[in-house]
Amino acid sequence: MTQLPQQTTTLLGIDTALRSTGYGVIAMTGRKFAAVDCGIIRNTRQAPLSDCLRRHGSGVEELVERFKPDVASIEGSFYFKNAKTAMLLGMARGAVVSILARHGIPCYEYAPRKARKIVVGSGSATKMQIAEFMARTLNLDVADIPDDATDAMAMAICHGITMQTGGGLYLPEPI
Repeated sequence: MTQLPQQTTTLLGIDTALRSTGYGVIAMTGRKFAAVDCGIIRNTRQAPLSDCLRRHGSGVEELVERFKPDVASIEGSFYFKNAKTAMLLGMARGAVVSILARHGIPCYEYAPRKARKIVVGSGSATKMQIAEFMARTLNLDVADIPDDATDAMAMAICHGITMQTGGGLYLPEPI
């Protein structure tokens, strides 16, 4: 019996913040993951909000055009005591999600603790623990993974694992 080649799915994970948005591009073939790229979309503290949002949108647009992801996953909002901080993060997320929607890329949201639990086994894992796990899993040097990209890579792998679990039975609704 001839075995059909497994399809590769390109996953884009995003961890939005106003000043430093991490991203991770992961290729998933079967149950194997391979790092394609990771990095940060940076904004200076002095940049006006509108410029930060423009840079987020154009940065994600560049990633979409370059890597042509099949699906994206983004860190979900979590509770903020400061309403202004929550609004700013919401705007950054909106800039990113609108680009993904324009390109027809389905986007899924995962709470940070849930993604860490699915990927590392502990919802309270530190960024360093996530980075070390990514380095081992993806054959990378931990020094090559920017801090803000660790959660983004975890978002991508979290979605890949969730897609495979129960044939995708536990996938959340796309946003």
